[in-house]
Amino acid sequence: MPLFLTRLLARLAFLSSWATPAAVVLFVFCTSWPLMALAEPADNDLVRPGNYWWYFVVTAATVGYGDLYPTSDWGHVVGVYVIIGGIVALTTVFTKLATVLEQAKGRRMLGSNTVDATGHIVLLGYEPGRTERFVDRLRAEGADRVVLCAPEEVGTHPMPSPEIDFVRGQLTDESVLRRAAVPKAAAVLIDAHDDNEALAIAVAVDHLGSPAHIVVALRDTDRTSLMHYVDKNIHCVPWHMPRMISEELTSPGIAEVYTELMAHGGANTYSLRIPESLGAVSIEDCQLALGRKHGVTVLAVRDGAGALVVNPSWQSEAAAGSVLYYVSPRRLSDRQVEDALRG
Repeated sequence: MPLFLTRLLARLAFLSSWATPAAVVLFVFCTSWPLMALAEPADNDLVRPGNYWWYFVVTAATVGYGDLYPTSDWGHVVGVYVIIGGIVALTTVFTKLATVLEQAKGRRMLGSNTVDATGHIVLLGYEPGRTERFVDRLRAEGADRVVLCAPEEVGTHPMPSPEIDFVRGQLTDESVLRRAAVPKAAAVLIDAHDDNEALAIAVAVDHLGSPAHIVVALRDTDRTSLMHYVDKNIHCVPWHMPRMISEELTSPGIAEVYTELMAHGGANTYSLRIPESLGAVSIEDCQLALGRKHGVTVLAVRDGAGALVVNPSWQSEAAAGSVLYYVSPRRLSDRQVEDALRG
């Protein structure tokens, strides 16, 4: 019977309001109390104001502790009325609650909800497979909350997860960006279908005045100057380097370091082989001696067996013939290396 009532009442339009279950409870209570007072003997504690509300609650909820109960025949009839009224009231409550939960889930899956978050990362744009890899990297690097803001053609949440919110709409629409909480984000990635769309989205994000670290994935990095017309603090990263993009979101400025290392001039990356005449040398000596004399920073070492160790421990050693990879203003000769390490 409760299941039948649930299905019946769910079809009624007036169940869309929380006032309905409240009205049912109030109506049953206000009508049953006078009826119970007329049906029961005057000496029955059941009809006392301090007791009847308790009897009504436990009876309507079909709990029935048995501490208070009607004794007359007509009192039993009123008791049945309270039970039926309680079932109807509970049915309306659960129907409304189920509707609210279903609507909330639907809004989240369809991206029509508003995100309440601060200090999160927003991804503007969606590419199947590529965006999932971005999210996996960000989660692995400690991102607590990610908001995916996808264009309208993405029908439902492609990555249902409590840690990944979903907003759907026109990515240049201010209201959509606000629903994704872009003004309160720590970092924003613009990963659009093409560079023209990326530029339009960047203008919309800049219009919000967001203090977030903004990263744009560009297919043509020559358009970086156009992005800087919008905001000189926008960081542009090559579209085909997703790992660098992920690192730039979580470690602002790292892409510029990579770019500088790969560019000609300034501090470049080189390699050298430790002369056999020096024998094994400690990484600490390499860092200190070569650093003081030639401005060198050792990045990695490859031993004679071919094993590569990035950021080697200062307490470790590099055998003669090992290859050192380093950052320096210029390439060092074998003589310069020998002089510095013998010195």
